[in-house]
Amino acid sequence: MRAYACHMEGVTATWRRWLRSPYRDAVVAVVLTVILVYGSYGEGHPQGVADRVQFRGHPVPHPTAALLLVAVACLVLAWRRRWPVAVLAISVAAVTAYTLLGYVNGAALIAPVIALYAVATRLSVLWAVTAGLVTVGVLMAASAARNPFGYISAGGYYLIPLMGVAVVFGGIAVVNRRAYAASIRDRAEQDARRRLDEERLRIARELHDVVAHTMATINVQAGVAVHVLPTRPEVAADALQAIKTASKEGLRELRAILDVLRQADDADPVQPAPGIAQLDALIDGARRAGLQTTLTVTGEPFPLPAAVDLAAYRIVQESLTNVIRHAGPANAAVVLSYRPGELSIDVTDTARAPADSAPSSTSTASDTSTPSASAASAASIAIGTTGHGLAGMRERAATVGGTVLTGPGPGGGYHVAARLPVNGRPAPARADVPGEGARP
Repeated sequence: MRAYACHMEGVTATWRRWLRSPYRDAVVAVVLTVILVYGSYGEGHPQGVADRVQFRGHPVPHPTAALLLVAVACLVLAWRRRWPVAVLAISVAAVTAYTLLGYVNGAALIAPVIALYAVATRLSVLWAVTAGLVTVGVLMAASAARNPFGYISAGGYYLIPLMGVAVVFGGIAVVNRRAYAASIRDRAEQDARRRLDEERLRIARELHDVVAHTMATINVQAGVAVHVLPTRPEVAADALQAIKTASKEGLRELRAILDVLRQADDADPVQPAPGIAQLDALIDGARRAGLQTTLTVTGEPFPLPAAVDLAAYRIVQESLTNVIRHAGPANAAVVLSYRPGELSIDVTDTARAPADSAPSSTSTASDTSTPSASAASAASIAIGTTGHGLAGMRERAATVGGTVLTGPGPGGGYHVAARLPVNGRPAPARADVPGEGARP
């Protein structure tokens, strides 16, 4: 069975190479020439009694040099794909001349019919119908005037319009089929490109969220460690420990993303997908990074779809990353509100350093490069005005039918408000959701 399958694959490959061969049309034209010239010669030299009876006692015309016209009508078919109209005109002219000389044109009619099919499959419907009418009209007129089966029996030439209709409408049907198949392929390619773009965007968002959060934490803690190392080594040790923890978590999430990309099947530990259940660990990491963060949950928690769960986690993660990166020492408050058919997320920061923060207790007026000294100026920077943080949050919310609105707060901080419907459709508008740039 396997040998038969391999044989069929070889035959299929050979046939495809033949179809793509530049010599195919020439070989087909030569073969048709031999067959039709021989058929035309046989029609002029009937041997059977039934064939002679059709002439009803009239002398049978024997073609000699006129067979060259049949050969021309056939050989020109080698160029029917490149110049279909010209080939049809030459083939029809040659067969018409052969017919007007009084010879039987039964076999010779096949050549212009093949040329007409080439016109029908390569030009518009109007061209195909017009060419078909002209071809059928000319060949029928010549057959009625001089072909023995026209002016003697007055019946044989009625096959000409049947052949013309068959090839014209057959060619149009083939063209429509090819167009339909091409549209299906184009649609499939567009869908594949769209899915690829969506997957590329999703991967970019995942990498951005993981790397941005981890690097922001490491950057802030490294600055704290460098600042307090000479005077408060225990605080520097805590900062280094926070860097170690953040880098470990970042590498774990990055490895999980890469495992999905390469479809790894090794025995790596299975980690839970990021979601609301991991918010406590995320907030603990933010606290270790020096950001005093609180989490408040209102309403009755209910299970969330996987996409909404991941989007909620990433929105909170990106919001805290922006606070750590831009606001300097600050306080942040995360509020999750479970409402019927919707999860609301509010992340607010004060952008003001607490009185007992470690960097501010050791900074001096001359040390303007420390995190505490730059907190006031950093707090005035609109979080996410550069980069892809806010855009990523909006895209994540949009994938589940939600929205993200951001804006500065009246106290100098910043506010992020996200609404995520749990059924994939936006919930009814509420008055307590701010507009862009506002704060409730």
